[in-house]
Amino acid sequence: MLTRIAGPRDLDRLTPEQLDQLAEEIRTFLVDAVSKTGGHLGPNLGVVELTIALHRVFESPKDKVLFDTGHQSYVHKLLTGRQDFSKLKSKGGLSGYPSRAESEHDIIENSHASTVLGWADGLAKANELLGKGDHVVAVIGDGALTGGMAWEALNNIAAAKDRPLVIVVNDNERSYGPTIGGLANHLATLRTTDGYERFLARGKDILERTPVVGRPLYGTLHGAKKGLKDFIAPQGMFEDLGLKYVGPIDGHDIEALESALQRAKRFGGPVIVHCLTEKGRGYTPALEDEADRFHAVGKIHPDTGLPVATAGLDWTSVFGEEMVKLGKERKDIVAITAAMLQPVGLTQFEKEFPDRIYDVGIAEQHGAVSAAGLATGGLHPVFAVYATFLNRAFDQVLMDVALHNCGVTFVLDRAGITGTDGASHNGMWDMSILQCVPGLRIAAPRDADQVRAQLREAVDIDDAPTVVRFSKGAVGPAVKAVGRVGGMDVLREAGTDRPDVLLVSVGALAPMCLEIAGLLDAQGISTTVVDPRWVKPVDDAMAPLAERHRVVVTVEDNSRAGGVGSAVSQALRDAGVDVPLRDFGIPPRFLDHASRKEVMAEIGLTAPDIARQVTGLVAKLDGRFGTGVDDDSVDGGSMIEPVRD
Repeated sequence: MLTRIAGPRDLDRLTPEQLDQLAEEIRTFLVDAVSKTGGHLGPNLGVVELTIALHRVFESPKDKVLFDTGHQSYVHKLLTGRQDFSKLKSKGGLSGYPSRAESEHDIIENSHASTVLGWADGLAKANELLGKGDHVVAVIGDGALTGGMAWEALNNIAAAKDRPLVIVVNDNERSYGPTIGGLANHLATLRTTDGYERFLARGKDILERTPVVGRPLYGTLHGAKKGLKDFIAPQGMFEDLGLKYVGPIDGHDIEALESALQRAKRFGGPVIVHCLTEKGRGYTPALEDEADRFHAVGKIHPDTGLPVATAGLDWTSVFGEEMVKLGKERKDIVAITAAMLQPVGLTQFEKEFPDRIYDVGIAEQHGAVSAAGLATGGLHPVFAVYATFLNRAFDQVLMDVALHNCGVTFVLDRAGITGTDGASHNGMWDMSILQCVPGLRIAAPRDADQVRAQLREAVDIDDAPTVVRFSKGAVGPAVKAVGRVGGMDVLREAGTDRPDVLLVSVGALAPMCLEIAGLLDAQGISTTVVDPRWVKPVDDAMAPLAERHRVVVTVEDNSRAGGVGSAVSQALRDAGVDVPLRDFGIPPRFLDHASRKEVMAEIGLTAPDIARQVTGLVAKLDGRFGTGVDDDSVDGGSMIEPVRD
């Protein structure tokens, strides 16, 4: 059946039996395809029937079907003519999220959660002002409803009683792990009680067949529906906002879903359709995975669900192990996560210290402010979050944590280029947006040893916010320092009193910077390589060290706009050091999905590309200034203190 679906309208001619067959085929396809490429498997297995029903009831792209976060859009892609998953999330293949470049059926590319209702509100208002009769449908998970932005949008949506907008709550009790908080408890109540709509339908059928008193009695019951609804299925939270509520609906019953969606479509105002789905449905390995139901997987064996290759030690695991050690040593250490306990490495910490970890849901803003309160109360919170998601809490980091001199440590996982998840998952802005926060300090560890050491240094600071940021994936071998200047590690000495290049290496790019130095050395260009370790504030020893070199080069896995290179340049200007500086990093543009290696090659962030440009810069200096250094102007003594074991 799947090969016959070239677009949503091909679904219209299918019988109920054929639709069930199609759902089975889609699940088989997803397991087979995603096991070869990796991707978001569990969420998509859970929304097969729901997506089919959405596309049968609504007319995409005329009607706008919007997916919050978008990781559950694989079925949507299949039903809108995109069935080549052979290069999913790879360069030249399908994105793992909706993509406007791929299809007119894709509206939102932002893969940050809790935003879809704001989008839907704006689109519905535009339809109203422009006199369009199009429908807007927003699909949001119960996990994403823990985000404050979702409730800000609901408050605005409910204000217009006659503005059509359908909100589909995909309730699978999970975001990554089980959904937590008061909202989760409310939805659980709705799941475990018999819905009012079902009760009333049965009652109406019985009463209308009852002579004389039946119809008046039904009218009385219908008039009392608010109290009856609260008694049967307490969905008053939604109705108190002014939103029509339909459900709960079996999210795997296409006929029931279509009926509910048709009613919502006809209503003419904002409606919530509450659908109960099962994450990982139809795939035993996913259902048996208690951690996250195969939310996101690498390449796996389709029969067993086991990885086809064993990954080496990764940055996240190093952090998680060190957090457990810190927790045992210090009772004031507490941890915070935003609905991502396992992805950020805090699973073991939770097992060891269940009373000292707080999952705030998809609510990074609240997490940051709560951390300020914890710090003010005498604890040291460690808030572990993806680097791209800290963007959402910038104001809270600035005005609640930093302004109040709170000792909070933010640990930023997936910093820099993450690659395959695309534009909105690259953690390429943190070192830029945080540069302007007074008092905040940023550590960029280069290897596992430095993750451990700098995390400990960070939590020892109790009068200012600290940040420890590291990359995604496997962590390489240790990069040993050969000396120390101020607080900076020297990774390579130039071997001369008049070196050409001071190469400032940031974080995980240390091996590449050493490779650059080797290429420059082959060209007769002497190079000192330093790792600042703490990139904010710029070390006081940076300016005098730079003054002893002919050119300064910074290399960072962050946007060049306002990043470490900019901070070093400003520090040199402030110190009156007039040395040419070249900063290499990520250009200020959104990056297409591809592997990390491919993205870095595309933007020229590779050792050969950088070495070539630095060679040209030094050659230009030679042609213009000769040696470029006046022997009488600089003391030739070494500033580097050797590292002693």
